[in-house]
Amino acid sequence: MRNVLIASAVLLFAANAADAAQMKLLVAGSMQEPFKEVGAGFGKKNGHTIEYIADTTGALQKRMRAGEKVDIILLSSAGMDAMEKEHLVVPGTRVDLAIAAIGVSVKAGAPSPDLSSADAFKKMLLSARSVAVVDPKAGGTSAIYFEGLFQRMGIAGEIEKKVVYGQQGSQVASAVADGRAEIGMTFISEMLPNKGVKIAGPLPPAVQNATNYTVAIPANAPNPDASRAFIAAMRTPEARAAIVHAGLEPLPK
Repeated sequence: MRNVLIASAVLLFAANAADAAQMKLLVAGSMQEPFKEVGAGFGKKNGHTIEYIADTTGALQKRMRAGEKVDIILLSSAGMDAMEKEHLVVPGTRVDLAIAAIGVSVKAGAPSPDLSSADAFKKMLLSARSVAVVDPKAGGTSAIYFEGLFQRMGIAGEIEKKVVYGQQGSQVASAVADGRAEIGMTFISEMLPNKGVKIAGPLPPAVQNATNYTVAIPANAPNPDASRAFIAAMRTPEARAAIVHAGLEPLPK
Protein backbone atom coordinates (compact mmCIF):
# COMPACT_ATOMS: atom_id res chain seq x y z
CA MET A 1 0.00 0.00 0.00
CA ARG A 2 2.81 2.38 0.94
CA ASN A 3 4.52 1.77 -2.41
CA VAL A 4 1.25 2.48 -4.22
CA LEU A 5 0.90 5.83 -2.39
CA ILE A 6 4.48 6.78 -3.20
CA ALA A 7 3.98 5.86 -6.84
CA SER A 8 0.78 7.93 -6.97
CA ALA A 9 2.55 10.91 -5.44
CA VAL A 10 5.37 10.66 -7.96
CA LEU A 11 2.91 10.50 -10.85
CA LEU A 12 1.00 13.50 -9.49
CA PHE A 13 4.22 15.50 -9.12
CA ALA A 14 5.24 14.58 -12.65
CA ALA A 15 1.85 15.63 -14.00
CA ASN A 16 2.02 18.98 -12.21
CA ALA A 17 5.58 19.53 -13.46
CA ALA A 18 4.47 18.76 -17.00
CA ASP A 19 1.67 21.33 -16.73
CA ALA A 20 3.98 24.02 -15.34
CA ALA A 21 4.89 26.68 -17.88
CA GLN A 22 7.81 29.04 -18.35
CA MET A 23 5.86 32.22 -19.05
CA LYS A 24 7.14 35.52 -20.42
CA LEU A 25 5.04 38.66 -19.95
CA LEU A 26 5.58 42.00 -21.69
CA VAL A 27 4.09 44.69 -19.47
CA ALA A 28 3.88 48.47 -19.86
CA GLY A 29 5.65 50.05 -16.89
CA SER A 30 2.52 51.62 -15.44
CA MET A 31 1.02 48.15 -14.80
CA GLN A 32 4.02 46.15 -13.69
CA GLU A 33 3.34 46.33 -9.94
CA PRO A 34 -0.17 44.75 -9.99
CA PHE A 35 0.99 42.21 -12.58
CA LYS A 36 3.82 41.08 -10.33
CA GLU A 37 1.58 40.97 -7.27
CA VAL A 38 -1.05 38.85 -8.99
CA GLY A 39 1.59 36.80 -10.78
CA ALA A 40 3.24 35.78 -7.51
CA GLY A 41 0.11 33.98 -6.33
CA PHE A 42 -0.73 32.71 -9.81
CA GLY A 43 2.70 31.17 -10.29
CA LYS A 44 2.70 29.56 -6.86
CA LYS A 45 -0.76 28.09 -7.36
CA ASN A 46 -0.10 26.70 -10.84
CA GLY A 47 3.62 25.96 -10.67
CA HIS A 48 4.39 28.42 -13.46
CA THR A 49 7.62 30.41 -13.63
CA ILE A 50 6.98 33.96 -14.79
CA GLU A 51 9.44 36.40 -16.36
CA TYR A 52 8.34 40.03 -16.50
CA ILE A 53 9.71 42.49 -19.03
CA ALA A 54 8.54 46.01 -18.21
CA ASP A 55 9.09 48.81 -20.71
CA THR A 56 7.33 51.50 -22.69
CA THR A 57 4.52 50.64 -25.07
CA GLY A 58 6.75 51.56 -28.02
CA ALA A 59 9.60 49.31 -26.88
CA LEU A 60 7.24 46.38 -26.26
CA GLN A 61 5.66 46.80 -29.68
CA LYS A 62 9.11 46.50 -31.24
CA ARG A 63 9.61 43.16 -29.46
CA MET A 64 6.30 41.90 -30.80
CA ARG A 65 7.09 43.02 -34.33
CA ALA A 66 10.45 41.28 -34.12
CA GLY A 67 8.63 37.99 -33.50
CA GLU A 68 9.60 37.47 -29.86
CA LYS A 69 7.60 34.61 -28.35
CA VAL A 70 5.72 35.82 -25.27
CA ASP A 71 2.60 34.69 -23.42
CA ILE A 72 1.02 38.02 -22.47
CA ILE A 73 1.23 41.55 -23.85
CA LEU A 74 -0.03 44.56 -21.86
CA LEU A 75 -0.06 47.92 -23.65
CA SER A 76 -1.85 51.22 -23.80
CA SER A 77 -5.19 50.94 -25.59
CA ALA A 78 -3.82 52.79 -28.62
CA GLY A 79 -0.78 50.52 -28.68
CA MET A 80 -2.99 47.43 -28.60
CA ASP A 81 -5.06 48.83 -31.46
CA ALA A 82 -1.93 48.72 -33.60
CA MET A 83 -1.10 45.16 -32.53
CA GLU A 84 -4.60 44.03 -33.49
CA LYS A 85 -4.38 45.70 -36.89
CA GLU A 86 -1.07 43.94 -37.47
CA HIS A 87 -2.60 40.58 -36.44
CA LEU A 88 -0.01 40.13 -33.69
CA VAL A 89 -2.53 39.20 -30.98
CA VAL A 90 -5.21 36.50 -30.85
CA PRO A 91 -8.61 37.94 -31.84
CA GLY A 92 -11.09 38.12 -28.97
CA THR A 93 -8.50 37.88 -26.18
CA ARG A 94 -8.20 41.62 -25.55
CA VAL A 95 -9.33 42.74 -22.07
CA ASP A 96 -9.25 46.30 -20.71
CA LEU A 97 -7.83 46.27 -17.18
CA ALA A 98 -7.14 49.73 -15.77
CA ILE A 99 -6.83 53.47 -16.26
CA ALA A 100 -3.52 55.14 -15.45
CA ALA A 101 -3.45 58.86 -14.63
CA ILE A 102 -0.38 61.04 -15.12
CA GLY A 103 0.93 62.82 -12.06
CA VAL A 104 3.66 65.01 -10.65
CA SER A 105 6.24 63.93 -8.09
CA VAL A 106 8.73 65.81 -5.93
CA LYS A 107 11.47 64.61 -3.63
CA ALA A 108 10.13 63.09 -0.41
CA GLY A 109 9.73 65.87 2.17
CA ALA A 110 9.65 68.69 -0.39
CA PRO A 111 6.61 70.99 -0.63
CA SER A 112 4.03 70.08 -3.25
CA PRO A 113 3.53 72.47 -6.15
CA ASP A 114 0.18 74.04 -7.03
CA LEU A 115 -1.66 71.75 -9.46
CA SER A 116 -5.06 73.36 -9.13
CA SER A 117 -5.31 74.55 -12.74
CA ALA A 118 -3.65 74.42 -16.14
CA ASP A 119 -2.20 77.90 -15.52
CA ALA A 120 -0.75 76.79 -12.18
CA PHE A 121 0.72 73.72 -13.87
CA LYS A 122 2.37 75.88 -16.55
CA LYS A 123 3.77 78.23 -13.90
CA MET A 124 5.23 75.23 -12.05
CA LEU A 125 6.98 73.98 -15.19
CA LEU A 126 8.49 77.38 -15.97
CA SER A 127 9.70 77.97 -12.42
CA ALA A 128 11.15 74.49 -11.85
CA ARG A 129 14.94 74.18 -12.09
CA SER A 130 14.66 70.77 -13.78
CA VAL A 131 11.88 68.50 -15.03
CA ALA A 132 12.13 64.71 -15.50
CA VAL A 133 9.98 62.93 -18.09
CA VAL A 134 10.31 59.81 -20.20
CA ASP A 135 12.22 60.34 -23.44
CA PRO A 136 9.75 60.41 -26.37
CA LYS A 137 12.29 58.40 -28.38
CA ALA A 138 11.73 55.52 -25.94
CA GLY A 139 8.12 55.24 -27.09
CA GLY A 140 6.50 55.99 -23.75
CA THR A 141 2.82 56.95 -23.79
CA SER A 142 3.23 59.83 -21.32
CA ALA A 143 6.40 61.00 -23.08
CA ILE A 144 4.70 61.35 -26.44
CA TYR A 145 1.81 63.18 -24.78
CA PHE A 146 4.10 65.65 -22.99
CA GLU A 147 6.03 66.37 -26.16
CA GLY A 148 2.81 67.56 -27.82
CA LEU A 149 1.51 69.30 -24.67
CA PHE A 150 4.64 71.42 -24.25
CA GLN A 151 4.34 72.47 -27.88
CA ARG A 152 0.67 73.44 -27.46
CA MET A 153 1.46 75.38 -24.29
CA GLY A 154 4.23 77.26 -26.08
CA ILE A 155 6.92 76.24 -23.59
CA ALA A 156 8.74 73.45 -25.43
CA GLY A 157 11.88 75.56 -25.81
CA GLU A 158 12.00 76.41 -22.11
CA ILE A 159 11.45 72.81 -21.04
CA GLU A 160 14.15 71.57 -23.42
CA LYS A 161 16.73 73.62 -21.50
CA LYS A 162 16.06 71.82 -18.24
CA VAL A 163 14.61 68.42 -19.11
CA VAL A 164 16.02 65.23 -17.59
CA TYR A 165 15.07 62.18 -19.63
CA GLY A 166 14.46 58.64 -18.42
CA GLN A 167 13.90 55.59 -20.58
CA GLN A 168 11.03 54.43 -18.36
CA GLY A 169 8.76 55.98 -15.76
CA SER A 170 10.67 54.36 -12.90
CA GLN A 171 13.76 56.28 -14.04
CA VAL A 172 11.80 59.53 -13.86
CA ALA A 173 11.09 58.81 -10.20
CA SER A 174 14.75 57.91 -9.59
CA ALA A 175 15.88 61.23 -11.07
CA VAL A 176 13.68 63.08 -8.57
CA ALA A 177 14.68 60.87 -5.64
CA ASP A 178 18.41 61.37 -6.18
CA GLY A 179 18.10 65.11 -6.83
CA ARG A 180 18.81 65.22 -10.55
CA ALA A 181 15.36 66.66 -11.19
CA GLU A 182 13.18 68.96 -9.09
CA ILE A 183 9.93 67.50 -10.39
CA GLY A 184 9.02 64.33 -12.25
CA MET A 185 6.03 63.66 -14.47
CA THR A 186 4.78 60.30 -15.70
CA PHE A 187 2.08 57.82 -14.71
CA ILE A 188 1.47 57.89 -10.96
CA SER A 189 1.72 54.09 -10.73
CA GLU A 190 5.29 54.22 -12.07
CA MET A 191 6.45 56.73 -9.44
CA LEU A 192 4.50 55.45 -6.43
CA PRO A 193 6.84 52.49 -5.59
CA ASN A 194 9.83 54.82 -5.15
CA LYS A 195 9.87 55.86 -1.48
CA GLY A 196 12.31 58.65 -2.29
CA VAL A 197 9.57 60.67 -3.97
CA LYS A 198 6.22 62.10 -2.98
CA ILE A 199 3.26 62.16 -5.35
CA ALA A 200 2.19 65.82 -5.43
CA GLY A 201 -0.98 64.90 -7.29
CA PRO A 202 -2.44 64.16 -10.71
CA LEU A 203 -2.23 66.66 -13.55
CA PRO A 204 -5.06 69.22 -13.59
CA PRO A 205 -8.11 67.90 -15.47
CA ALA A 206 -7.59 70.34 -18.35
CA VAL A 207 -4.20 68.81 -19.18
CA GLN A 208 -4.67 65.27 -17.88
CA ASN A 209 -4.26 62.37 -20.29
CA ALA A 210 -5.40 59.26 -18.42
CA THR A 211 -4.71 56.13 -20.45
CA ASN A 212 -6.53 52.80 -20.66
CA TYR A 213 -4.29 49.75 -20.42
CA THR A 214 -5.31 46.50 -22.02
CA VAL A 215 -4.00 42.93 -22.11
CA ALA A 216 -4.13 40.28 -24.85
CA ILE A 217 -2.57 36.98 -25.88
CA PRO A 218 0.08 37.24 -28.62
CA ALA A 219 -0.55 35.23 -31.76
CA ASN A 220 2.63 33.21 -31.17
CA ALA A 221 2.12 32.64 -27.43
CA PRO A 222 3.84 29.37 -26.37
CA ASN A 223 1.38 28.74 -23.50
CA PRO A 224 -2.04 30.07 -24.54
CA ASP A 225 -3.96 28.12 -21.89
CA ALA A 226 -1.77 29.54 -19.13
CA SER A 227 -2.15 32.98 -20.72
CA ARG A 228 -5.94 32.76 -20.56
CA ALA A 229 -5.76 31.66 -16.95
CA PHE A 230 -3.49 34.60 -16.09
CA ILE A 231 -5.84 37.10 -17.74
CA ALA A 232 -8.71 35.59 -15.76
CA ALA A 233 -6.65 36.03 -12.59
CA MET A 234 -6.26 39.73 -13.45
CA ARG A 235 -10.06 40.11 -13.29
CA THR A 236 -10.51 38.78 -9.74
CA PRO A 237 -11.33 40.97 -6.71
CA GLU A 238 -7.80 40.38 -5.46
CA ALA A 239 -6.37 41.71 -8.71
CA ARG A 240 -8.65 44.74 -8.60
CA ALA A 241 -7.36 45.49 -5.11
CA ALA A 242 -3.77 45.21 -6.38
CA ILE A 243 -4.58 47.59 -9.22
CA VAL A 244 -6.01 50.17 -6.79
CA HIS A 245 -3.05 49.75 -4.44
CA ALA A 246 -0.72 50.52 -7.37
CA GLY A 247 -2.38 53.89 -7.96
CA LEU A 248 -4.54 52.81 -10.90
CA GLU A 249 -8.27 52.69 -11.50
CA PRO A 250 -9.60 49.21 -12.35
CA LEU A 251 -12.03 49.02 -15.24
CA PRO A 252 -15.32 47.13 -14.89
CA LYS A 253 -15.58 43.65 -16.33
